[in-house]
Amino acid sequence: MSRFHAPCPLVIGTVCDLPDATVRHMQVHRLQPGDAVDVFNGEGGVYRVRIAHMSRQGIAVEVLAHEATECEPTRAVHLAVAMPANDRMDWLVEKATELGVHRISPLMSARSVLKLEGERALKKQAHWQAIAANACAQCGRNRVPRIEVPLRLDHWLGQHPRGEPWAVLSLQAQRHAADALASPEWANARQLTWLLGPEGGLTETEEQQALAAGAEALSLGPRVLRVETAAIAALVTSVTPH
Repeated sequence: MSRFHAPCPLVIGTVCDLPDATVRHMQVHRLQPGDAVDVFNGEGGVYRVRIAHMSRQGIAVEVLAHEATECEPTRAVHLAVAMPANDRMDWLVEKATELGVHRISPLMSARSVLKLEGERALKKQAHWQAIAANACAQCGRNRVPRIEVPLRLDHWLGQHPRGEPWAVLSLQAQRHAADALASPEWANARQLTWLLGPEGGLTETEEQQALAAGAEALSLGPRVLRVETAAIAALVTSVTPH
């Protein structure tokens, strides 16, 4: 059974037109009128629909049923990561989505290679959001993680909420992430944020700014990991089964 993301209202017993992006994905699969597929709109659960009408201009589906199935982790993990260049950020978004990330904040720090502002930043955000939606369709998730518009690290630190446990990944940290996650404060947390620097790491000043904003310095071990590898390792370490 094919699965597609359709960010639009879906009501059982009605016929509705699908968004253009969903139409393009369905057309690639060579579906025909009368075919049944699964559609999720990101608001929870999955809908069984039947293609009622199909043309080059659009697709209308009849909404048949809704299954309130969920496969989200019990802990919402937020990755705030200095963007790796080229297609490595695409890979990070895709794999983090498959593993259950709740939100990704692409950041620019002093040592970042990739710098995005204005229209370029908005286009990249939309591109990564589409990658996340496609990854959800593939892996069975019914809620799409939010990919935010790239921000400078100092701006992000200024708006990060206080009160929830969060960590900055640091090779100099004395405490291992596994030990922190086993403590009562972290083990019972429903939300958790990881801040990860670029290749070359955060500067000492940036790391001190994160600590002053309430982060705890944690380590994943002695190895120097690429940005995308560290992000996935941090996510796997902190996501709990649903």
